[in-house]
Amino acid sequence: MSLFTPYELGPLTLPNRLVMAPMTRNRAGADGVPGVSMATYYAQRATAGLIVAEATTPNAVGATYPHIPGIHDEAQVAGWRRVTGAVGHGRMFLQLQHGGRIGHPETSGLVPLAPSPVPLPVPLVTPGGEKPAVTPREMTAADIRSTVDDFATAARNAVAAGFAGVEVHAANGYLLHQFLAGNTNRRGDRYGGPAAHRIRAVVETVEAVAAAVGPERVGLRVSPGNTVNGIVEGDTDDIYAALVDALAGAGLAYLHVVFADPDQPTFQYLRKHWAGTLVANPALPWPGPLPADGGAAAGERLLAAGADLVALGRAFAANPDLVARLRTGAPLNPVRAEYLQYVRTDTGYTDYSSL
Repeated sequence: MSLFTPYELGPLTLPNRLVMAPMTRNRAGADGVPGVSMATYYAQRATAGLIVAEATTPNAVGATYPHIPGIHDEAQVAGWRRVTGAVGHGRMFLQLQHGGRIGHPETSGLVPLAPSPVPLPVPLVTPGGEKPAVTPREMTAADIRSTVDDFATAARNAVAAGFAGVEVHAANGYLLHQFLAGNTNRRGDRYGGPAAHRIRAVVETVEAVAAAVGPERVGLRVSPGNTVNGIVEGDTDDIYAALVDALAGAGLAYLHVVFADPDQPTFQYLRKHWAGTLVANPALPWPGPLPADGGAAAGERLLAAGADLVALGRAFAANPDLVARLRTGAPLNPVRAEYLQYVRTDTGYTDYSSL
């Protein structure tokens, strides 16, 4: 088995095991509508076995940064339909991400919602530049139910837009990860306290999305132990053991583990206890430079340790033809990091060279 071995992912036949990881690129319109450049960008990278398109908000209050896409109105659905049509092959999932406390009134026009009123400890980029984070409003039980419903509706919209499925984002410090982590979830109700309660919002969201579009169309992304965006889980092993146990029989398309290290006990536990497809995103230097192979060797190590698919991000961003380059041993384009985010041009986006 190698990165270039085909794989059957539910009803999808993937020609290789390389997944284009979801990456926020801030190239949508101010209204969250994907434009022509986004269609070009994804079509250029269509040789990936699977594309997981970038973090996309299921409702207005969940918006994180300027110019991220949404999937909660007709114009956004039409914009994404343009993207999936340009890619053409149907092997695309859309990542659904609610920002929680990672949001700002200058971006969304709304006060952000979160499990508890604990502000992000660092500034946020807004349309007017970097601004201090605001204290989010603690979600009521009705807010949680409404948000779960919005995820389910967003999943139906994604399928209507031509996606094969959706990835529920419960990683990297965004809303669902905020429910999992002890320092951002200080609730005393059924959604807070011990790990068995803190996983409830994630489980309810995944179950609602699966009921809306079918579990074979649903992936879940997690980042155990990740401290990005001010997250401190506190009891990582308990959280992910409970989460995997709760969803083990749900029949999901995959579990996507971020910053996966085959030598870490948490990764080994997840692989042992998750019977379905495991997508692993290798732990690579960040924000430092990528290895010369873009993470291919780390990906092969993950496959040897039991991963089924390998998700690479920056390597795909800089190399539209990454699969061909890795297959033939051709050198990779360097990443132009200054153009990864918050740039409203096609420079460093659709202008990378192919072989």
